[in-house]
Amino acid sequence: MKKLLSLVALGTVLSTASAQFQVNPQIGLTYQNMTSPPEGIKYQGAAGWQLGADLRIGDRFYFQPGAFIGRNKTILSTGDSITFEDGVARTNFRLKAMAGYRIIDSYQFDMRFAIGPTYDVVMSVNDGDLSFGKDDFNSGSFNIDAALGFDMGLFTLEPSVSFGLSRVFNEDVIILSEIDSRYITYGLTIGLNIGNDD
Repeated sequence: MKKLLSLVALGTVLSTASAQFQVNPQIGLTYQNMTSPPEGIKYQGAAGWQLGADLRIGDRFYFQPGAFIGRNKTILSTGDSITFEDGVARTNFRLKAMAGYRIIDSYQFDMRFAIGPTYDVVMSVNDGDLSFGKDDFNSGSFNIDAALGFDMGLFTLEPSVSFGLSRVFNEDVIILSEIDSRYITYGLTIGLNIGNDD
């Protein structure tokens, strides 16, 4: 009898969990800048892109893990009137572990808020005419992300902001060790809701 009750309880939990599970493939734009430029240098953000998917597990409160690949660029310039300008583009792999709450939860429209840590791994660096290489950047960086999501039936739209907690540049590279720049990234994705959150 105990085994039967345990199987029924397990089946109920699994069916409830599967009824509150979504996969959300997304594509979008990013705009990334860096803080605290060294003296004589100016940073300027530039548009980039991101592609990936996240999961939403839960109902009103939910857990939102995800994985994305993105390409971001920062323009570096010197001088009062620009005497030199070039961009540094980085390709990153991002892991997300966010948690959220559905502020509005209706059949046709949801509004959500999510917050949590993310981790970026630098995959490649393209520096144009600059002498930066992949080893000049921290291989990974922790961030805190916040997002406001809108779900309209099959489609989802999510503006977000990411605040870098780790240094951008590798402190083991002597000429970069004093530069304490961090990333600030704004994002906007559009995607699909596949599954059931009811």
